[in-house]
Amino acid sequence: MVPGPSAEPVPSAGPAPVAAGVPAAGRSGAIDRAITDYLQHLGVERGLAANTLAAYRRDLARYARYLAAAGCSRPEDITRHHVTGYVRALSDGSDGGSALGVRSAARTVVAVRGLHKFWALEGHTPADPASEVHPPMAGKRLPKAISVDEVTRILEAAGTDTATGLRDRALLEFLYSTGARISEAVGLDVDDITLAEPGAGPAIVRLFGKGSKERLVPLGSYGARALDAYLVRGRPLLAAKGKGTPALFLNARGGRISRQSAWTILKAAAEKANITRDVSPHTLRHSFATHLLEGGADVRVVQELLGHASVTTTQVYTLVTADTLREVYAAAHPRALG
Repeated sequence: MVPGPSAEPVPSAGPAPVAAGVPAAGRSGAIDRAITDYLQHLGVERGLAANTLAAYRRDLARYARYLAAAGCSRPEDITRHHVTGYVRALSDGSDGGSALGVRSAARTVVAVRGLHKFWALEGHTPADPASEVHPPMAGKRLPKAISVDEVTRILEAAGTDTATGLRDRALLEFLYSTGARISEAVGLDVDDITLAEPGAGPAIVRLFGKGSKERLVPLGSYGARALDAYLVRGRPLLAAKGKGTPALFLNARGGRISRQSAWTILKAAAEKANITRDVSPHTLRHSFATHLLEGGADVRVVQELLGHASVTTTQVYTLVTADTLREVYAAAHPRALG
């Protein structure tokens, strides 16, 4: 997965100059304008989400300040030496900014590499000085998944016959059944769901992922039943308290539920189910992928269901299932250990 952005303050997400807020003495107009061209390309032609665009903006603002301090006033002045020096500065803070961890530094280097590739293609520079500069590598971190039994206990603990209880069960069943990101789930409208007739196969859900990319995902029978119960007996009561919204999952005031509220719902259900492990809405997404692969699903099918742009991102889940195979083998085979 792409590492998270650095922890500097986030400027506004509009197409303002990338180095907004940087003192004029520490800025280069030519480099600022060329960076702004790249950000506009990412927003308009690549369709990056506002939060992702804001992360690129602050990462490149720091790069612009570094280049200004190094005496670079034009994009064509930048050499590989400048780029590698910036990579070192990200790790030790020698440019005056915060020292970043491996993942955050790698995220920033990705932004810089993309910038230089764009500049070279657009003719801002005669060559790409960052083409051979690679992001620092973090140790491979396995996704946190919980067992099928633990998921079942959480889902059953969430169910009550009240409007909010029906919503809670439907939300958690939905997250595990579809592998949706929490932002995708809370952003759904009622019209994004097509519940199938009995015996007609899985229901279909339309999800909108990163960069507003749309995908269709099946909804299993358990999730469909929980969602149907909520739509019939729960949502109308919650909607009556609001001003009218197409949102699928509603809060107690009849408005769209927030990601923070969804996290609280899951935490309460986990505590009620006596799950001592730390769980979050993303835990259900990780568990969805892991359990599919353990059940024999093809990794490229799981990639499509998760909405990953690259199968490489999905393949990290195969490490989880490989570890499970080793544990089972070690416990069951008579000559596995000795």
